[in-house]
Amino acid sequence: MTWMIYGAYGYTGELVANHARSQGLQPVLAGRNEKKLQEIANRLELDYQVVNLDDTVALRQALGEMELVVHCAGPFEVTAAPMIDACIATRTHYLDITGEVAVFEYAHDKAEEAERAGIVVCPGVGFDVIPTDCVAAQLKQQLPDANHLTLGFDSASRMSRGTAKTSVRRLGEGGAVRRDGNIEAVPLAYRTRTIDFGNGEKFAMTIPWGDVSTAYYTTGIPSIEVFIPASPNLVKRLKRMNAWRWLLRFEWVKKWLEKKVDQQPAGPNEKQLEQAVTYVWGEASNAQGKVVTVREKVMNGYKLTSHGAVDIAQYVIAEKPKGGYYTPANLCGAELIERYRVE
Repeated sequence: MTWMIYGAYGYTGELVANHARSQGLQPVLAGRNEKKLQEIANRLELDYQVVNLDDTVALRQALGEMELVVHCAGPFEVTAAPMIDACIATRTHYLDITGEVAVFEYAHDKAEEAERAGIVVCPGVGFDVIPTDCVAAQLKQQLPDANHLTLGFDSASRMSRGTAKTSVRRLGEGGAVRRDGNIEAVPLAYRTRTIDFGNGEKFAMTIPWGDVSTAYYTTGIPSIEVFIPASPNLVKRLKRMNAWRWLLRFEWVKKWLEKKVDQQPAGPNEKQLEQAVTYVWGEASNAQGKVVTVREKVMNGYKLTSHGAVDIAQYVIAEKPKGGYYTPANLCGAELIERYRVE
């Protein structure tokens, strides 16, 4: 059956397309910009299809011929809903590479519709959130009665423009944690602590990473926080920003920040993709005070995304899981991370 990579000419979408082709696969490339699509399709000798997410009829017609779509066109807070809805209508499996909490929650809200349609809806099939989701699942296995989960990662890799745009668009909303089963909005840099992610102790702060949503559905652990390394000066700046971050919610401010991002390189260069590995860490604790810790060292996040998106697409096509909402670890098991470990 035929499958599609939508947004194949973005930085990460192109990595996914390149990896799929290197594996001898022939996905259809799609997006709204014909010139960019044609360039990559010609280079990879793949078919392409021009379709705009705003054109519901054309989108459903395109998806009607596909068994599965890997959605790579952000910002997903804008693009995920129309694609998920179209996939449910056309009975097309849906995967994406988002890390946005709101998108994971929207996808989870569609669980019953996905089950009735007989399709898999599994957002986050890249660095967001494969390795952290697998670590969460490992911790749950080791401490079944855990009631608090803390995850984090450390990477020296440059962000892609798409990731940076998502980050600046979300600044006005602040942070997010899960407490007693509910997602709560919190200030930027809400909590800080020192963590050894696997390469020495570092000062770290909370971020609204996708696991605030997904790790709950993977493990059932009711309280979840996610950390990354941050300098004390950055934490101070973010804390000061909390007083006026409401300004960052205006669309014109978001657009201005996105234009600034457009001046940056598209993403990590080839050397960074191969050498800038990622350290993933997790800690679970229970009511009696027992604590367990897991550390993993995995490939560069963008390289992992390109591999993970293709791996899970092929898994869904081959195994034909029951329809519904999934996290990567729920779909493929905690052992999925073994594919992406590095020495």
